[in-house]
Amino acid sequence: MKINTALILCAGYGKRLNPLTLSKPKPLLKIKEVTTLESCIKLIESLGVEKVIINTFYLKEKIENFLDNKKFSLDIQIVDDGKTILNTGGGILNMMNSSDESSFLVFNPDTVWSNNYIKFIKDMEQFYFSNNVKNILLLVNKNLSFDKKLKGDFNLIENKIKKDAQNDLIYTGCQIINKSLFEPYLVSNFSISKIWNELINKNELYGYESSADFYHLTNLEVYEELLKNK
Repeated sequence: MKINTALILCAGYGKRLNPLTLSKPKPLLKIKEVTTLESCIKLIESLGVEKVIINTFYLKEKIENFLDNKKFSLDIQIVDDGKTILNTGGGILNMMNSSDESSFLVFNPDTVWSNNYIKFIKDMEQFYFSNNVKNILLLVNKNLSFDKKLKGDFNLIENKIKKDAQNDLIYTGCQIINKSLFEPYLVSNFSISKIWNELINKNELYGYESSADFYHLTNLEVYEELLKNK
């Protein structure tokens, strides 16, 4: 079994990267002359996933124009958040509703994705199907983060995610999630962390640890440092 469809979250305002994002959506910011959105799509293509759904809201025409001009070989569908922004949970559910699939890879293009992640994502996918889980997050130790100010979100014990005093692991911005987890929800403004917290309370949120270096567009200061060092 394999994942056939990936979702990319591209609706956000990117306020922490103002003034750059006043006229350009965050996924179109570049590292080494390549937008983070293109890096994300290229990784998805390398994973053998053929369908991509992207949500838009803020400066959506610029993302639409970028995709039109690039003419990627993948089947890319754009789903608009609607009249109001939906946050991560609502945005994911809205994209899922335009697909017949039940399991999805979800990416946040705030991360600078590369083929260094292929092995870890494929291993995570294998764990997801082999263990019949509903949600698994790709995590990385905060020591591997370029942004040393980022704090850990979680701890991991035998692939189960916990929150405790240790919390050395950061969410990379990649997960696999099953649509069934959204059954109690309507398309509205809610965070995906609401579902994560429910699963943690039931000891049912899973994680897989990556050992790839982690580059994340946290804010303007970090982005400018990345441009100097990447």
